[in-house]
Amino acid sequence: MSLQFRDLSGMAEFRAAEALQRAVWGEGDKEDPADLMMVIQQEGGLAAGAFAEGRLLGYVFGFPTVSPGIQHSHRLAVLPEARGTGLGVRLKWYQRDWCLAHGIAHIRWTFDPLRLTNAALNIARLGAEVSTYLPDYYGAMEGINSGTPSDRLLADWHLAAPQVALCAQGQGAIHLPGAERVEIPADFATLLEQDPQFALSERLRVRSALQAGFARGLVVRGFDPAARSYLLTPRG
Repeated sequence: MSLQFRDLSGMAEFRAAEALQRAVWGEGDKEDPADLMMVIQQEGGLAAGAFAEGRLLGYVFGFPTVSPGIQHSHRLAVLPEARGTGLGVRLKWYQRDWCLAHGIAHIRWTFDPLRLTNAALNIARLGAEVSTYLPDYYGAMEGINSGTPSDRLLADWHLAAPQVALCAQGQGAIHLPGAERVEIPADFATLLEQDPQFALSERLRVRSALQAGFARGLVVRGFDPAARSYLLTPRG
């Protein structure tokens, strides 16, 4: 399959990004509208996609922040049929190259701390770090996020950091000797469907452990996918 990574162009492609969001997050989880994404792109944001034979398979959407040189990455999504092909990580490296070309050296975004795939991508494969926990950040949500507090971690991706350069070479942030570990469930989505009460208890357990670590000055700088564990080390 021949893939093309490029900025979105024209309202048909922005509407395709709307439809992709609904396919990924489910009906009821309000998508970012096509016209808003188009305007933000015109005003200095990023709206880009991965295309196969002209069809949008994944996209990334980010916009400027109040802090010069920092972009907020609001959405990253890949169609279910295209998962497992590395599109997500390739879209993030496209975003890194785009930001560096536009004088942006820091990208930040939020993600659910209990979603194993996202943790492995953001920390182990990209080299982002985390020191901020946001409890119930979005309030009650619909779609795949319904039924549990919308806790999020704030990822900081310092694009010129040594660990990011190592990740770009395929050397992920996995092994940190002596790091404290916080384990997460193997499949939170299924757990949420089959045992909501246990899913909630896992949400609260991980929330408590990570908040306690951050309060002691620890930072997430690695993730071990095999052990499903965040790796926390002292700041500095």
